[in-house]
Amino acid sequence: MTDLKSLADAIIKGNQDAAKTITSSALDEAIAAKDILDNGLIAGMNVIGERFKKGEVFVPEVLFAARAMKAAMEILEPALAKAGVKPIGKFLIGTVQGDIHDIGKNLVAMMLKGAGFEVIDLGVDVSPEKFIENAKSANVSLIGISALLTTTMPGMEKTLKALKEAGISAKVMIGGAPVTQSYADKIGADGYAADAASAVDLAKALVA
Repeated sequence: MTDLKSLADAIIKGNQDAAKTITSSALDEAIAAKDILDNGLIAGMNVIGERFKKGEVFVPEVLFAARAMKAAMEILEPALAKAGVKPIGKFLIGTVQGDIHDIGKNLVAMMLKGAGFEVIDLGVDVSPEKFIENAKSANVSLIGISALLTTTMPGMEKTLKALKEAGISAKVMIGGAPVTQSYADKIGADGYAADAASAVDLAKALVA
């Protein structure tokens, strides 16, 4: 019988080959896709998230874990769809207009996928109109806006205003090196996260 703890360990270690092999074996043994997701993949990413918050692991380890999870998810997704397992929320994410930095945003997107969210990544230099268009077409529950420069931060306020004027009801989270909780409060964002692991906790709280 496949031990899902070994799958979680493969994710924690960033071992893509082991993650894929164990996921395939678990499916062959008719272990429920949701159990594999919750007790293998998400369990492993949760450990990485906690270690990242405590400063016990760093960005490279998180990226390795996220890649292992992505490799396993490619095998698991058809089984999840067949079983009718729904994501815990739809998350639209992008770097604000005028800003082309994406390492932090990519990390948040990977961690959110690892936590069971469906993530729509719009990339960098995203206009308010593009956020609005995709929020409407995908019917998302959460929107994440990232900025790495103080010069592009005003674009967050502009985007938030445009989203509200367009009648978008999705909750909006912001983050990035120069961004603070006080700035989030000032522009009326629903939340602020200082790092990728905190972003996952906040996203879960906002959809709860």
